[in-house]
Amino acid sequence: MTRKGAPDLSLARKVLHTEAAAILALVDRLDERFEQAVRVLLECRGRVIVTGMGKSGIICRKIAATLASTGTPAFFLHPAEAVHGDLGVVQADDVIVALSNSGETDELLRLVETIKRLGARLISICGHTGSTLAQASDVALDCHVSQEACPLNLVPTASTTAALALGDALAMTLLVAKGFREEDFANLHPGGKIGKRLMRVEQLMQTGDQVPSVGPSAPMKDIVYEISRKGLGMTCVVEGGRLLGIITDGDLRRKMADSASILDRTAGEIMTRNPVTTARGVLAVEVLRILEQRKITSIIVVDRDTAVEGVVHLHDLWRTEMF
Repeated sequence: MTRKGAPDLSLARKVLHTEAAAILALVDRLDERFEQAVRVLLECRGRVIVTGMGKSGIICRKIAATLASTGTPAFFLHPAEAVHGDLGVVQADDVIVALSNSGETDELLRLVETIKRLGARLISICGHTGSTLAQASDVALDCHVSQEACPLNLVPTASTTAALALGDALAMTLLVAKGFREEDFANLHPGGKIGKRLMRVEQLMQTGDQVPSVGPSAPMKDIVYEISRKGLGMTCVVEGGRLLGIITDGDLRRKMADSASILDRTAGEIMTRNPVTTARGVLAVEVLRILEQRKITSIIVVDRDTAVEGVVHLHDLWRTEMF
């Protein structure tokens, strides 16, 4: 029995260097073929079907998931299952993205005839642009690597890493070309930490009796009481349901330091007019950006007629555990 040696950190470092080099080598290969592939995906009126065998198939699943999560209908099709009945999912307006390092994978080559017969478009990601699969493709992307990270140069390592990176490059370039926005991402990711980050203001804001509010004629004692009772460090000044201004506890401290007569003044006299506001459909992450830029802790939510709909406090954002 061969005696097992100690872990070789130098080998681990070499693996990482080899895989990083494989990705960096792709940068100078991005040319008109890559642009053409993005155009084909952008013009797709059906679904994007990503297919590959073995470890390439695992990479395909990730690429399909990334496309689907960024607004492009996509799914993984196992090529072996495809030739045993699943080819029925392929339609003429689909785009097939096929991964094969050799470009000679039997299961993929069996699909080519059907793809061509249906008139679907074919994009290949291959390690050999002269291969059968690459030559049969509408667009063939060059993803060859000089060597695998495997010490035996056998196990797909650098080649699959490069293919994954190239797939991500396609997906992100397509995302921008389609005008995909944070709002679109929020609609597709309602759960998890990402979903919480992209919640909308209307899901987080304090509403109804939780909103601190006084009229413009409210005396100082009522202002202080309302700010203290609602615990948001501020109060809206409202008349007829519409926002006139805002008073914060910081405003009160500063005005009291400047003048003792403030105790005899009303809300309308000491309020800050035209305060920072937002709309109920704005993303929570954008509201956080506003709060941080303006160095404030609360923002008032109003409709188009400046009617107060709610208040979002910095604590409301942190309570969602999204940042």
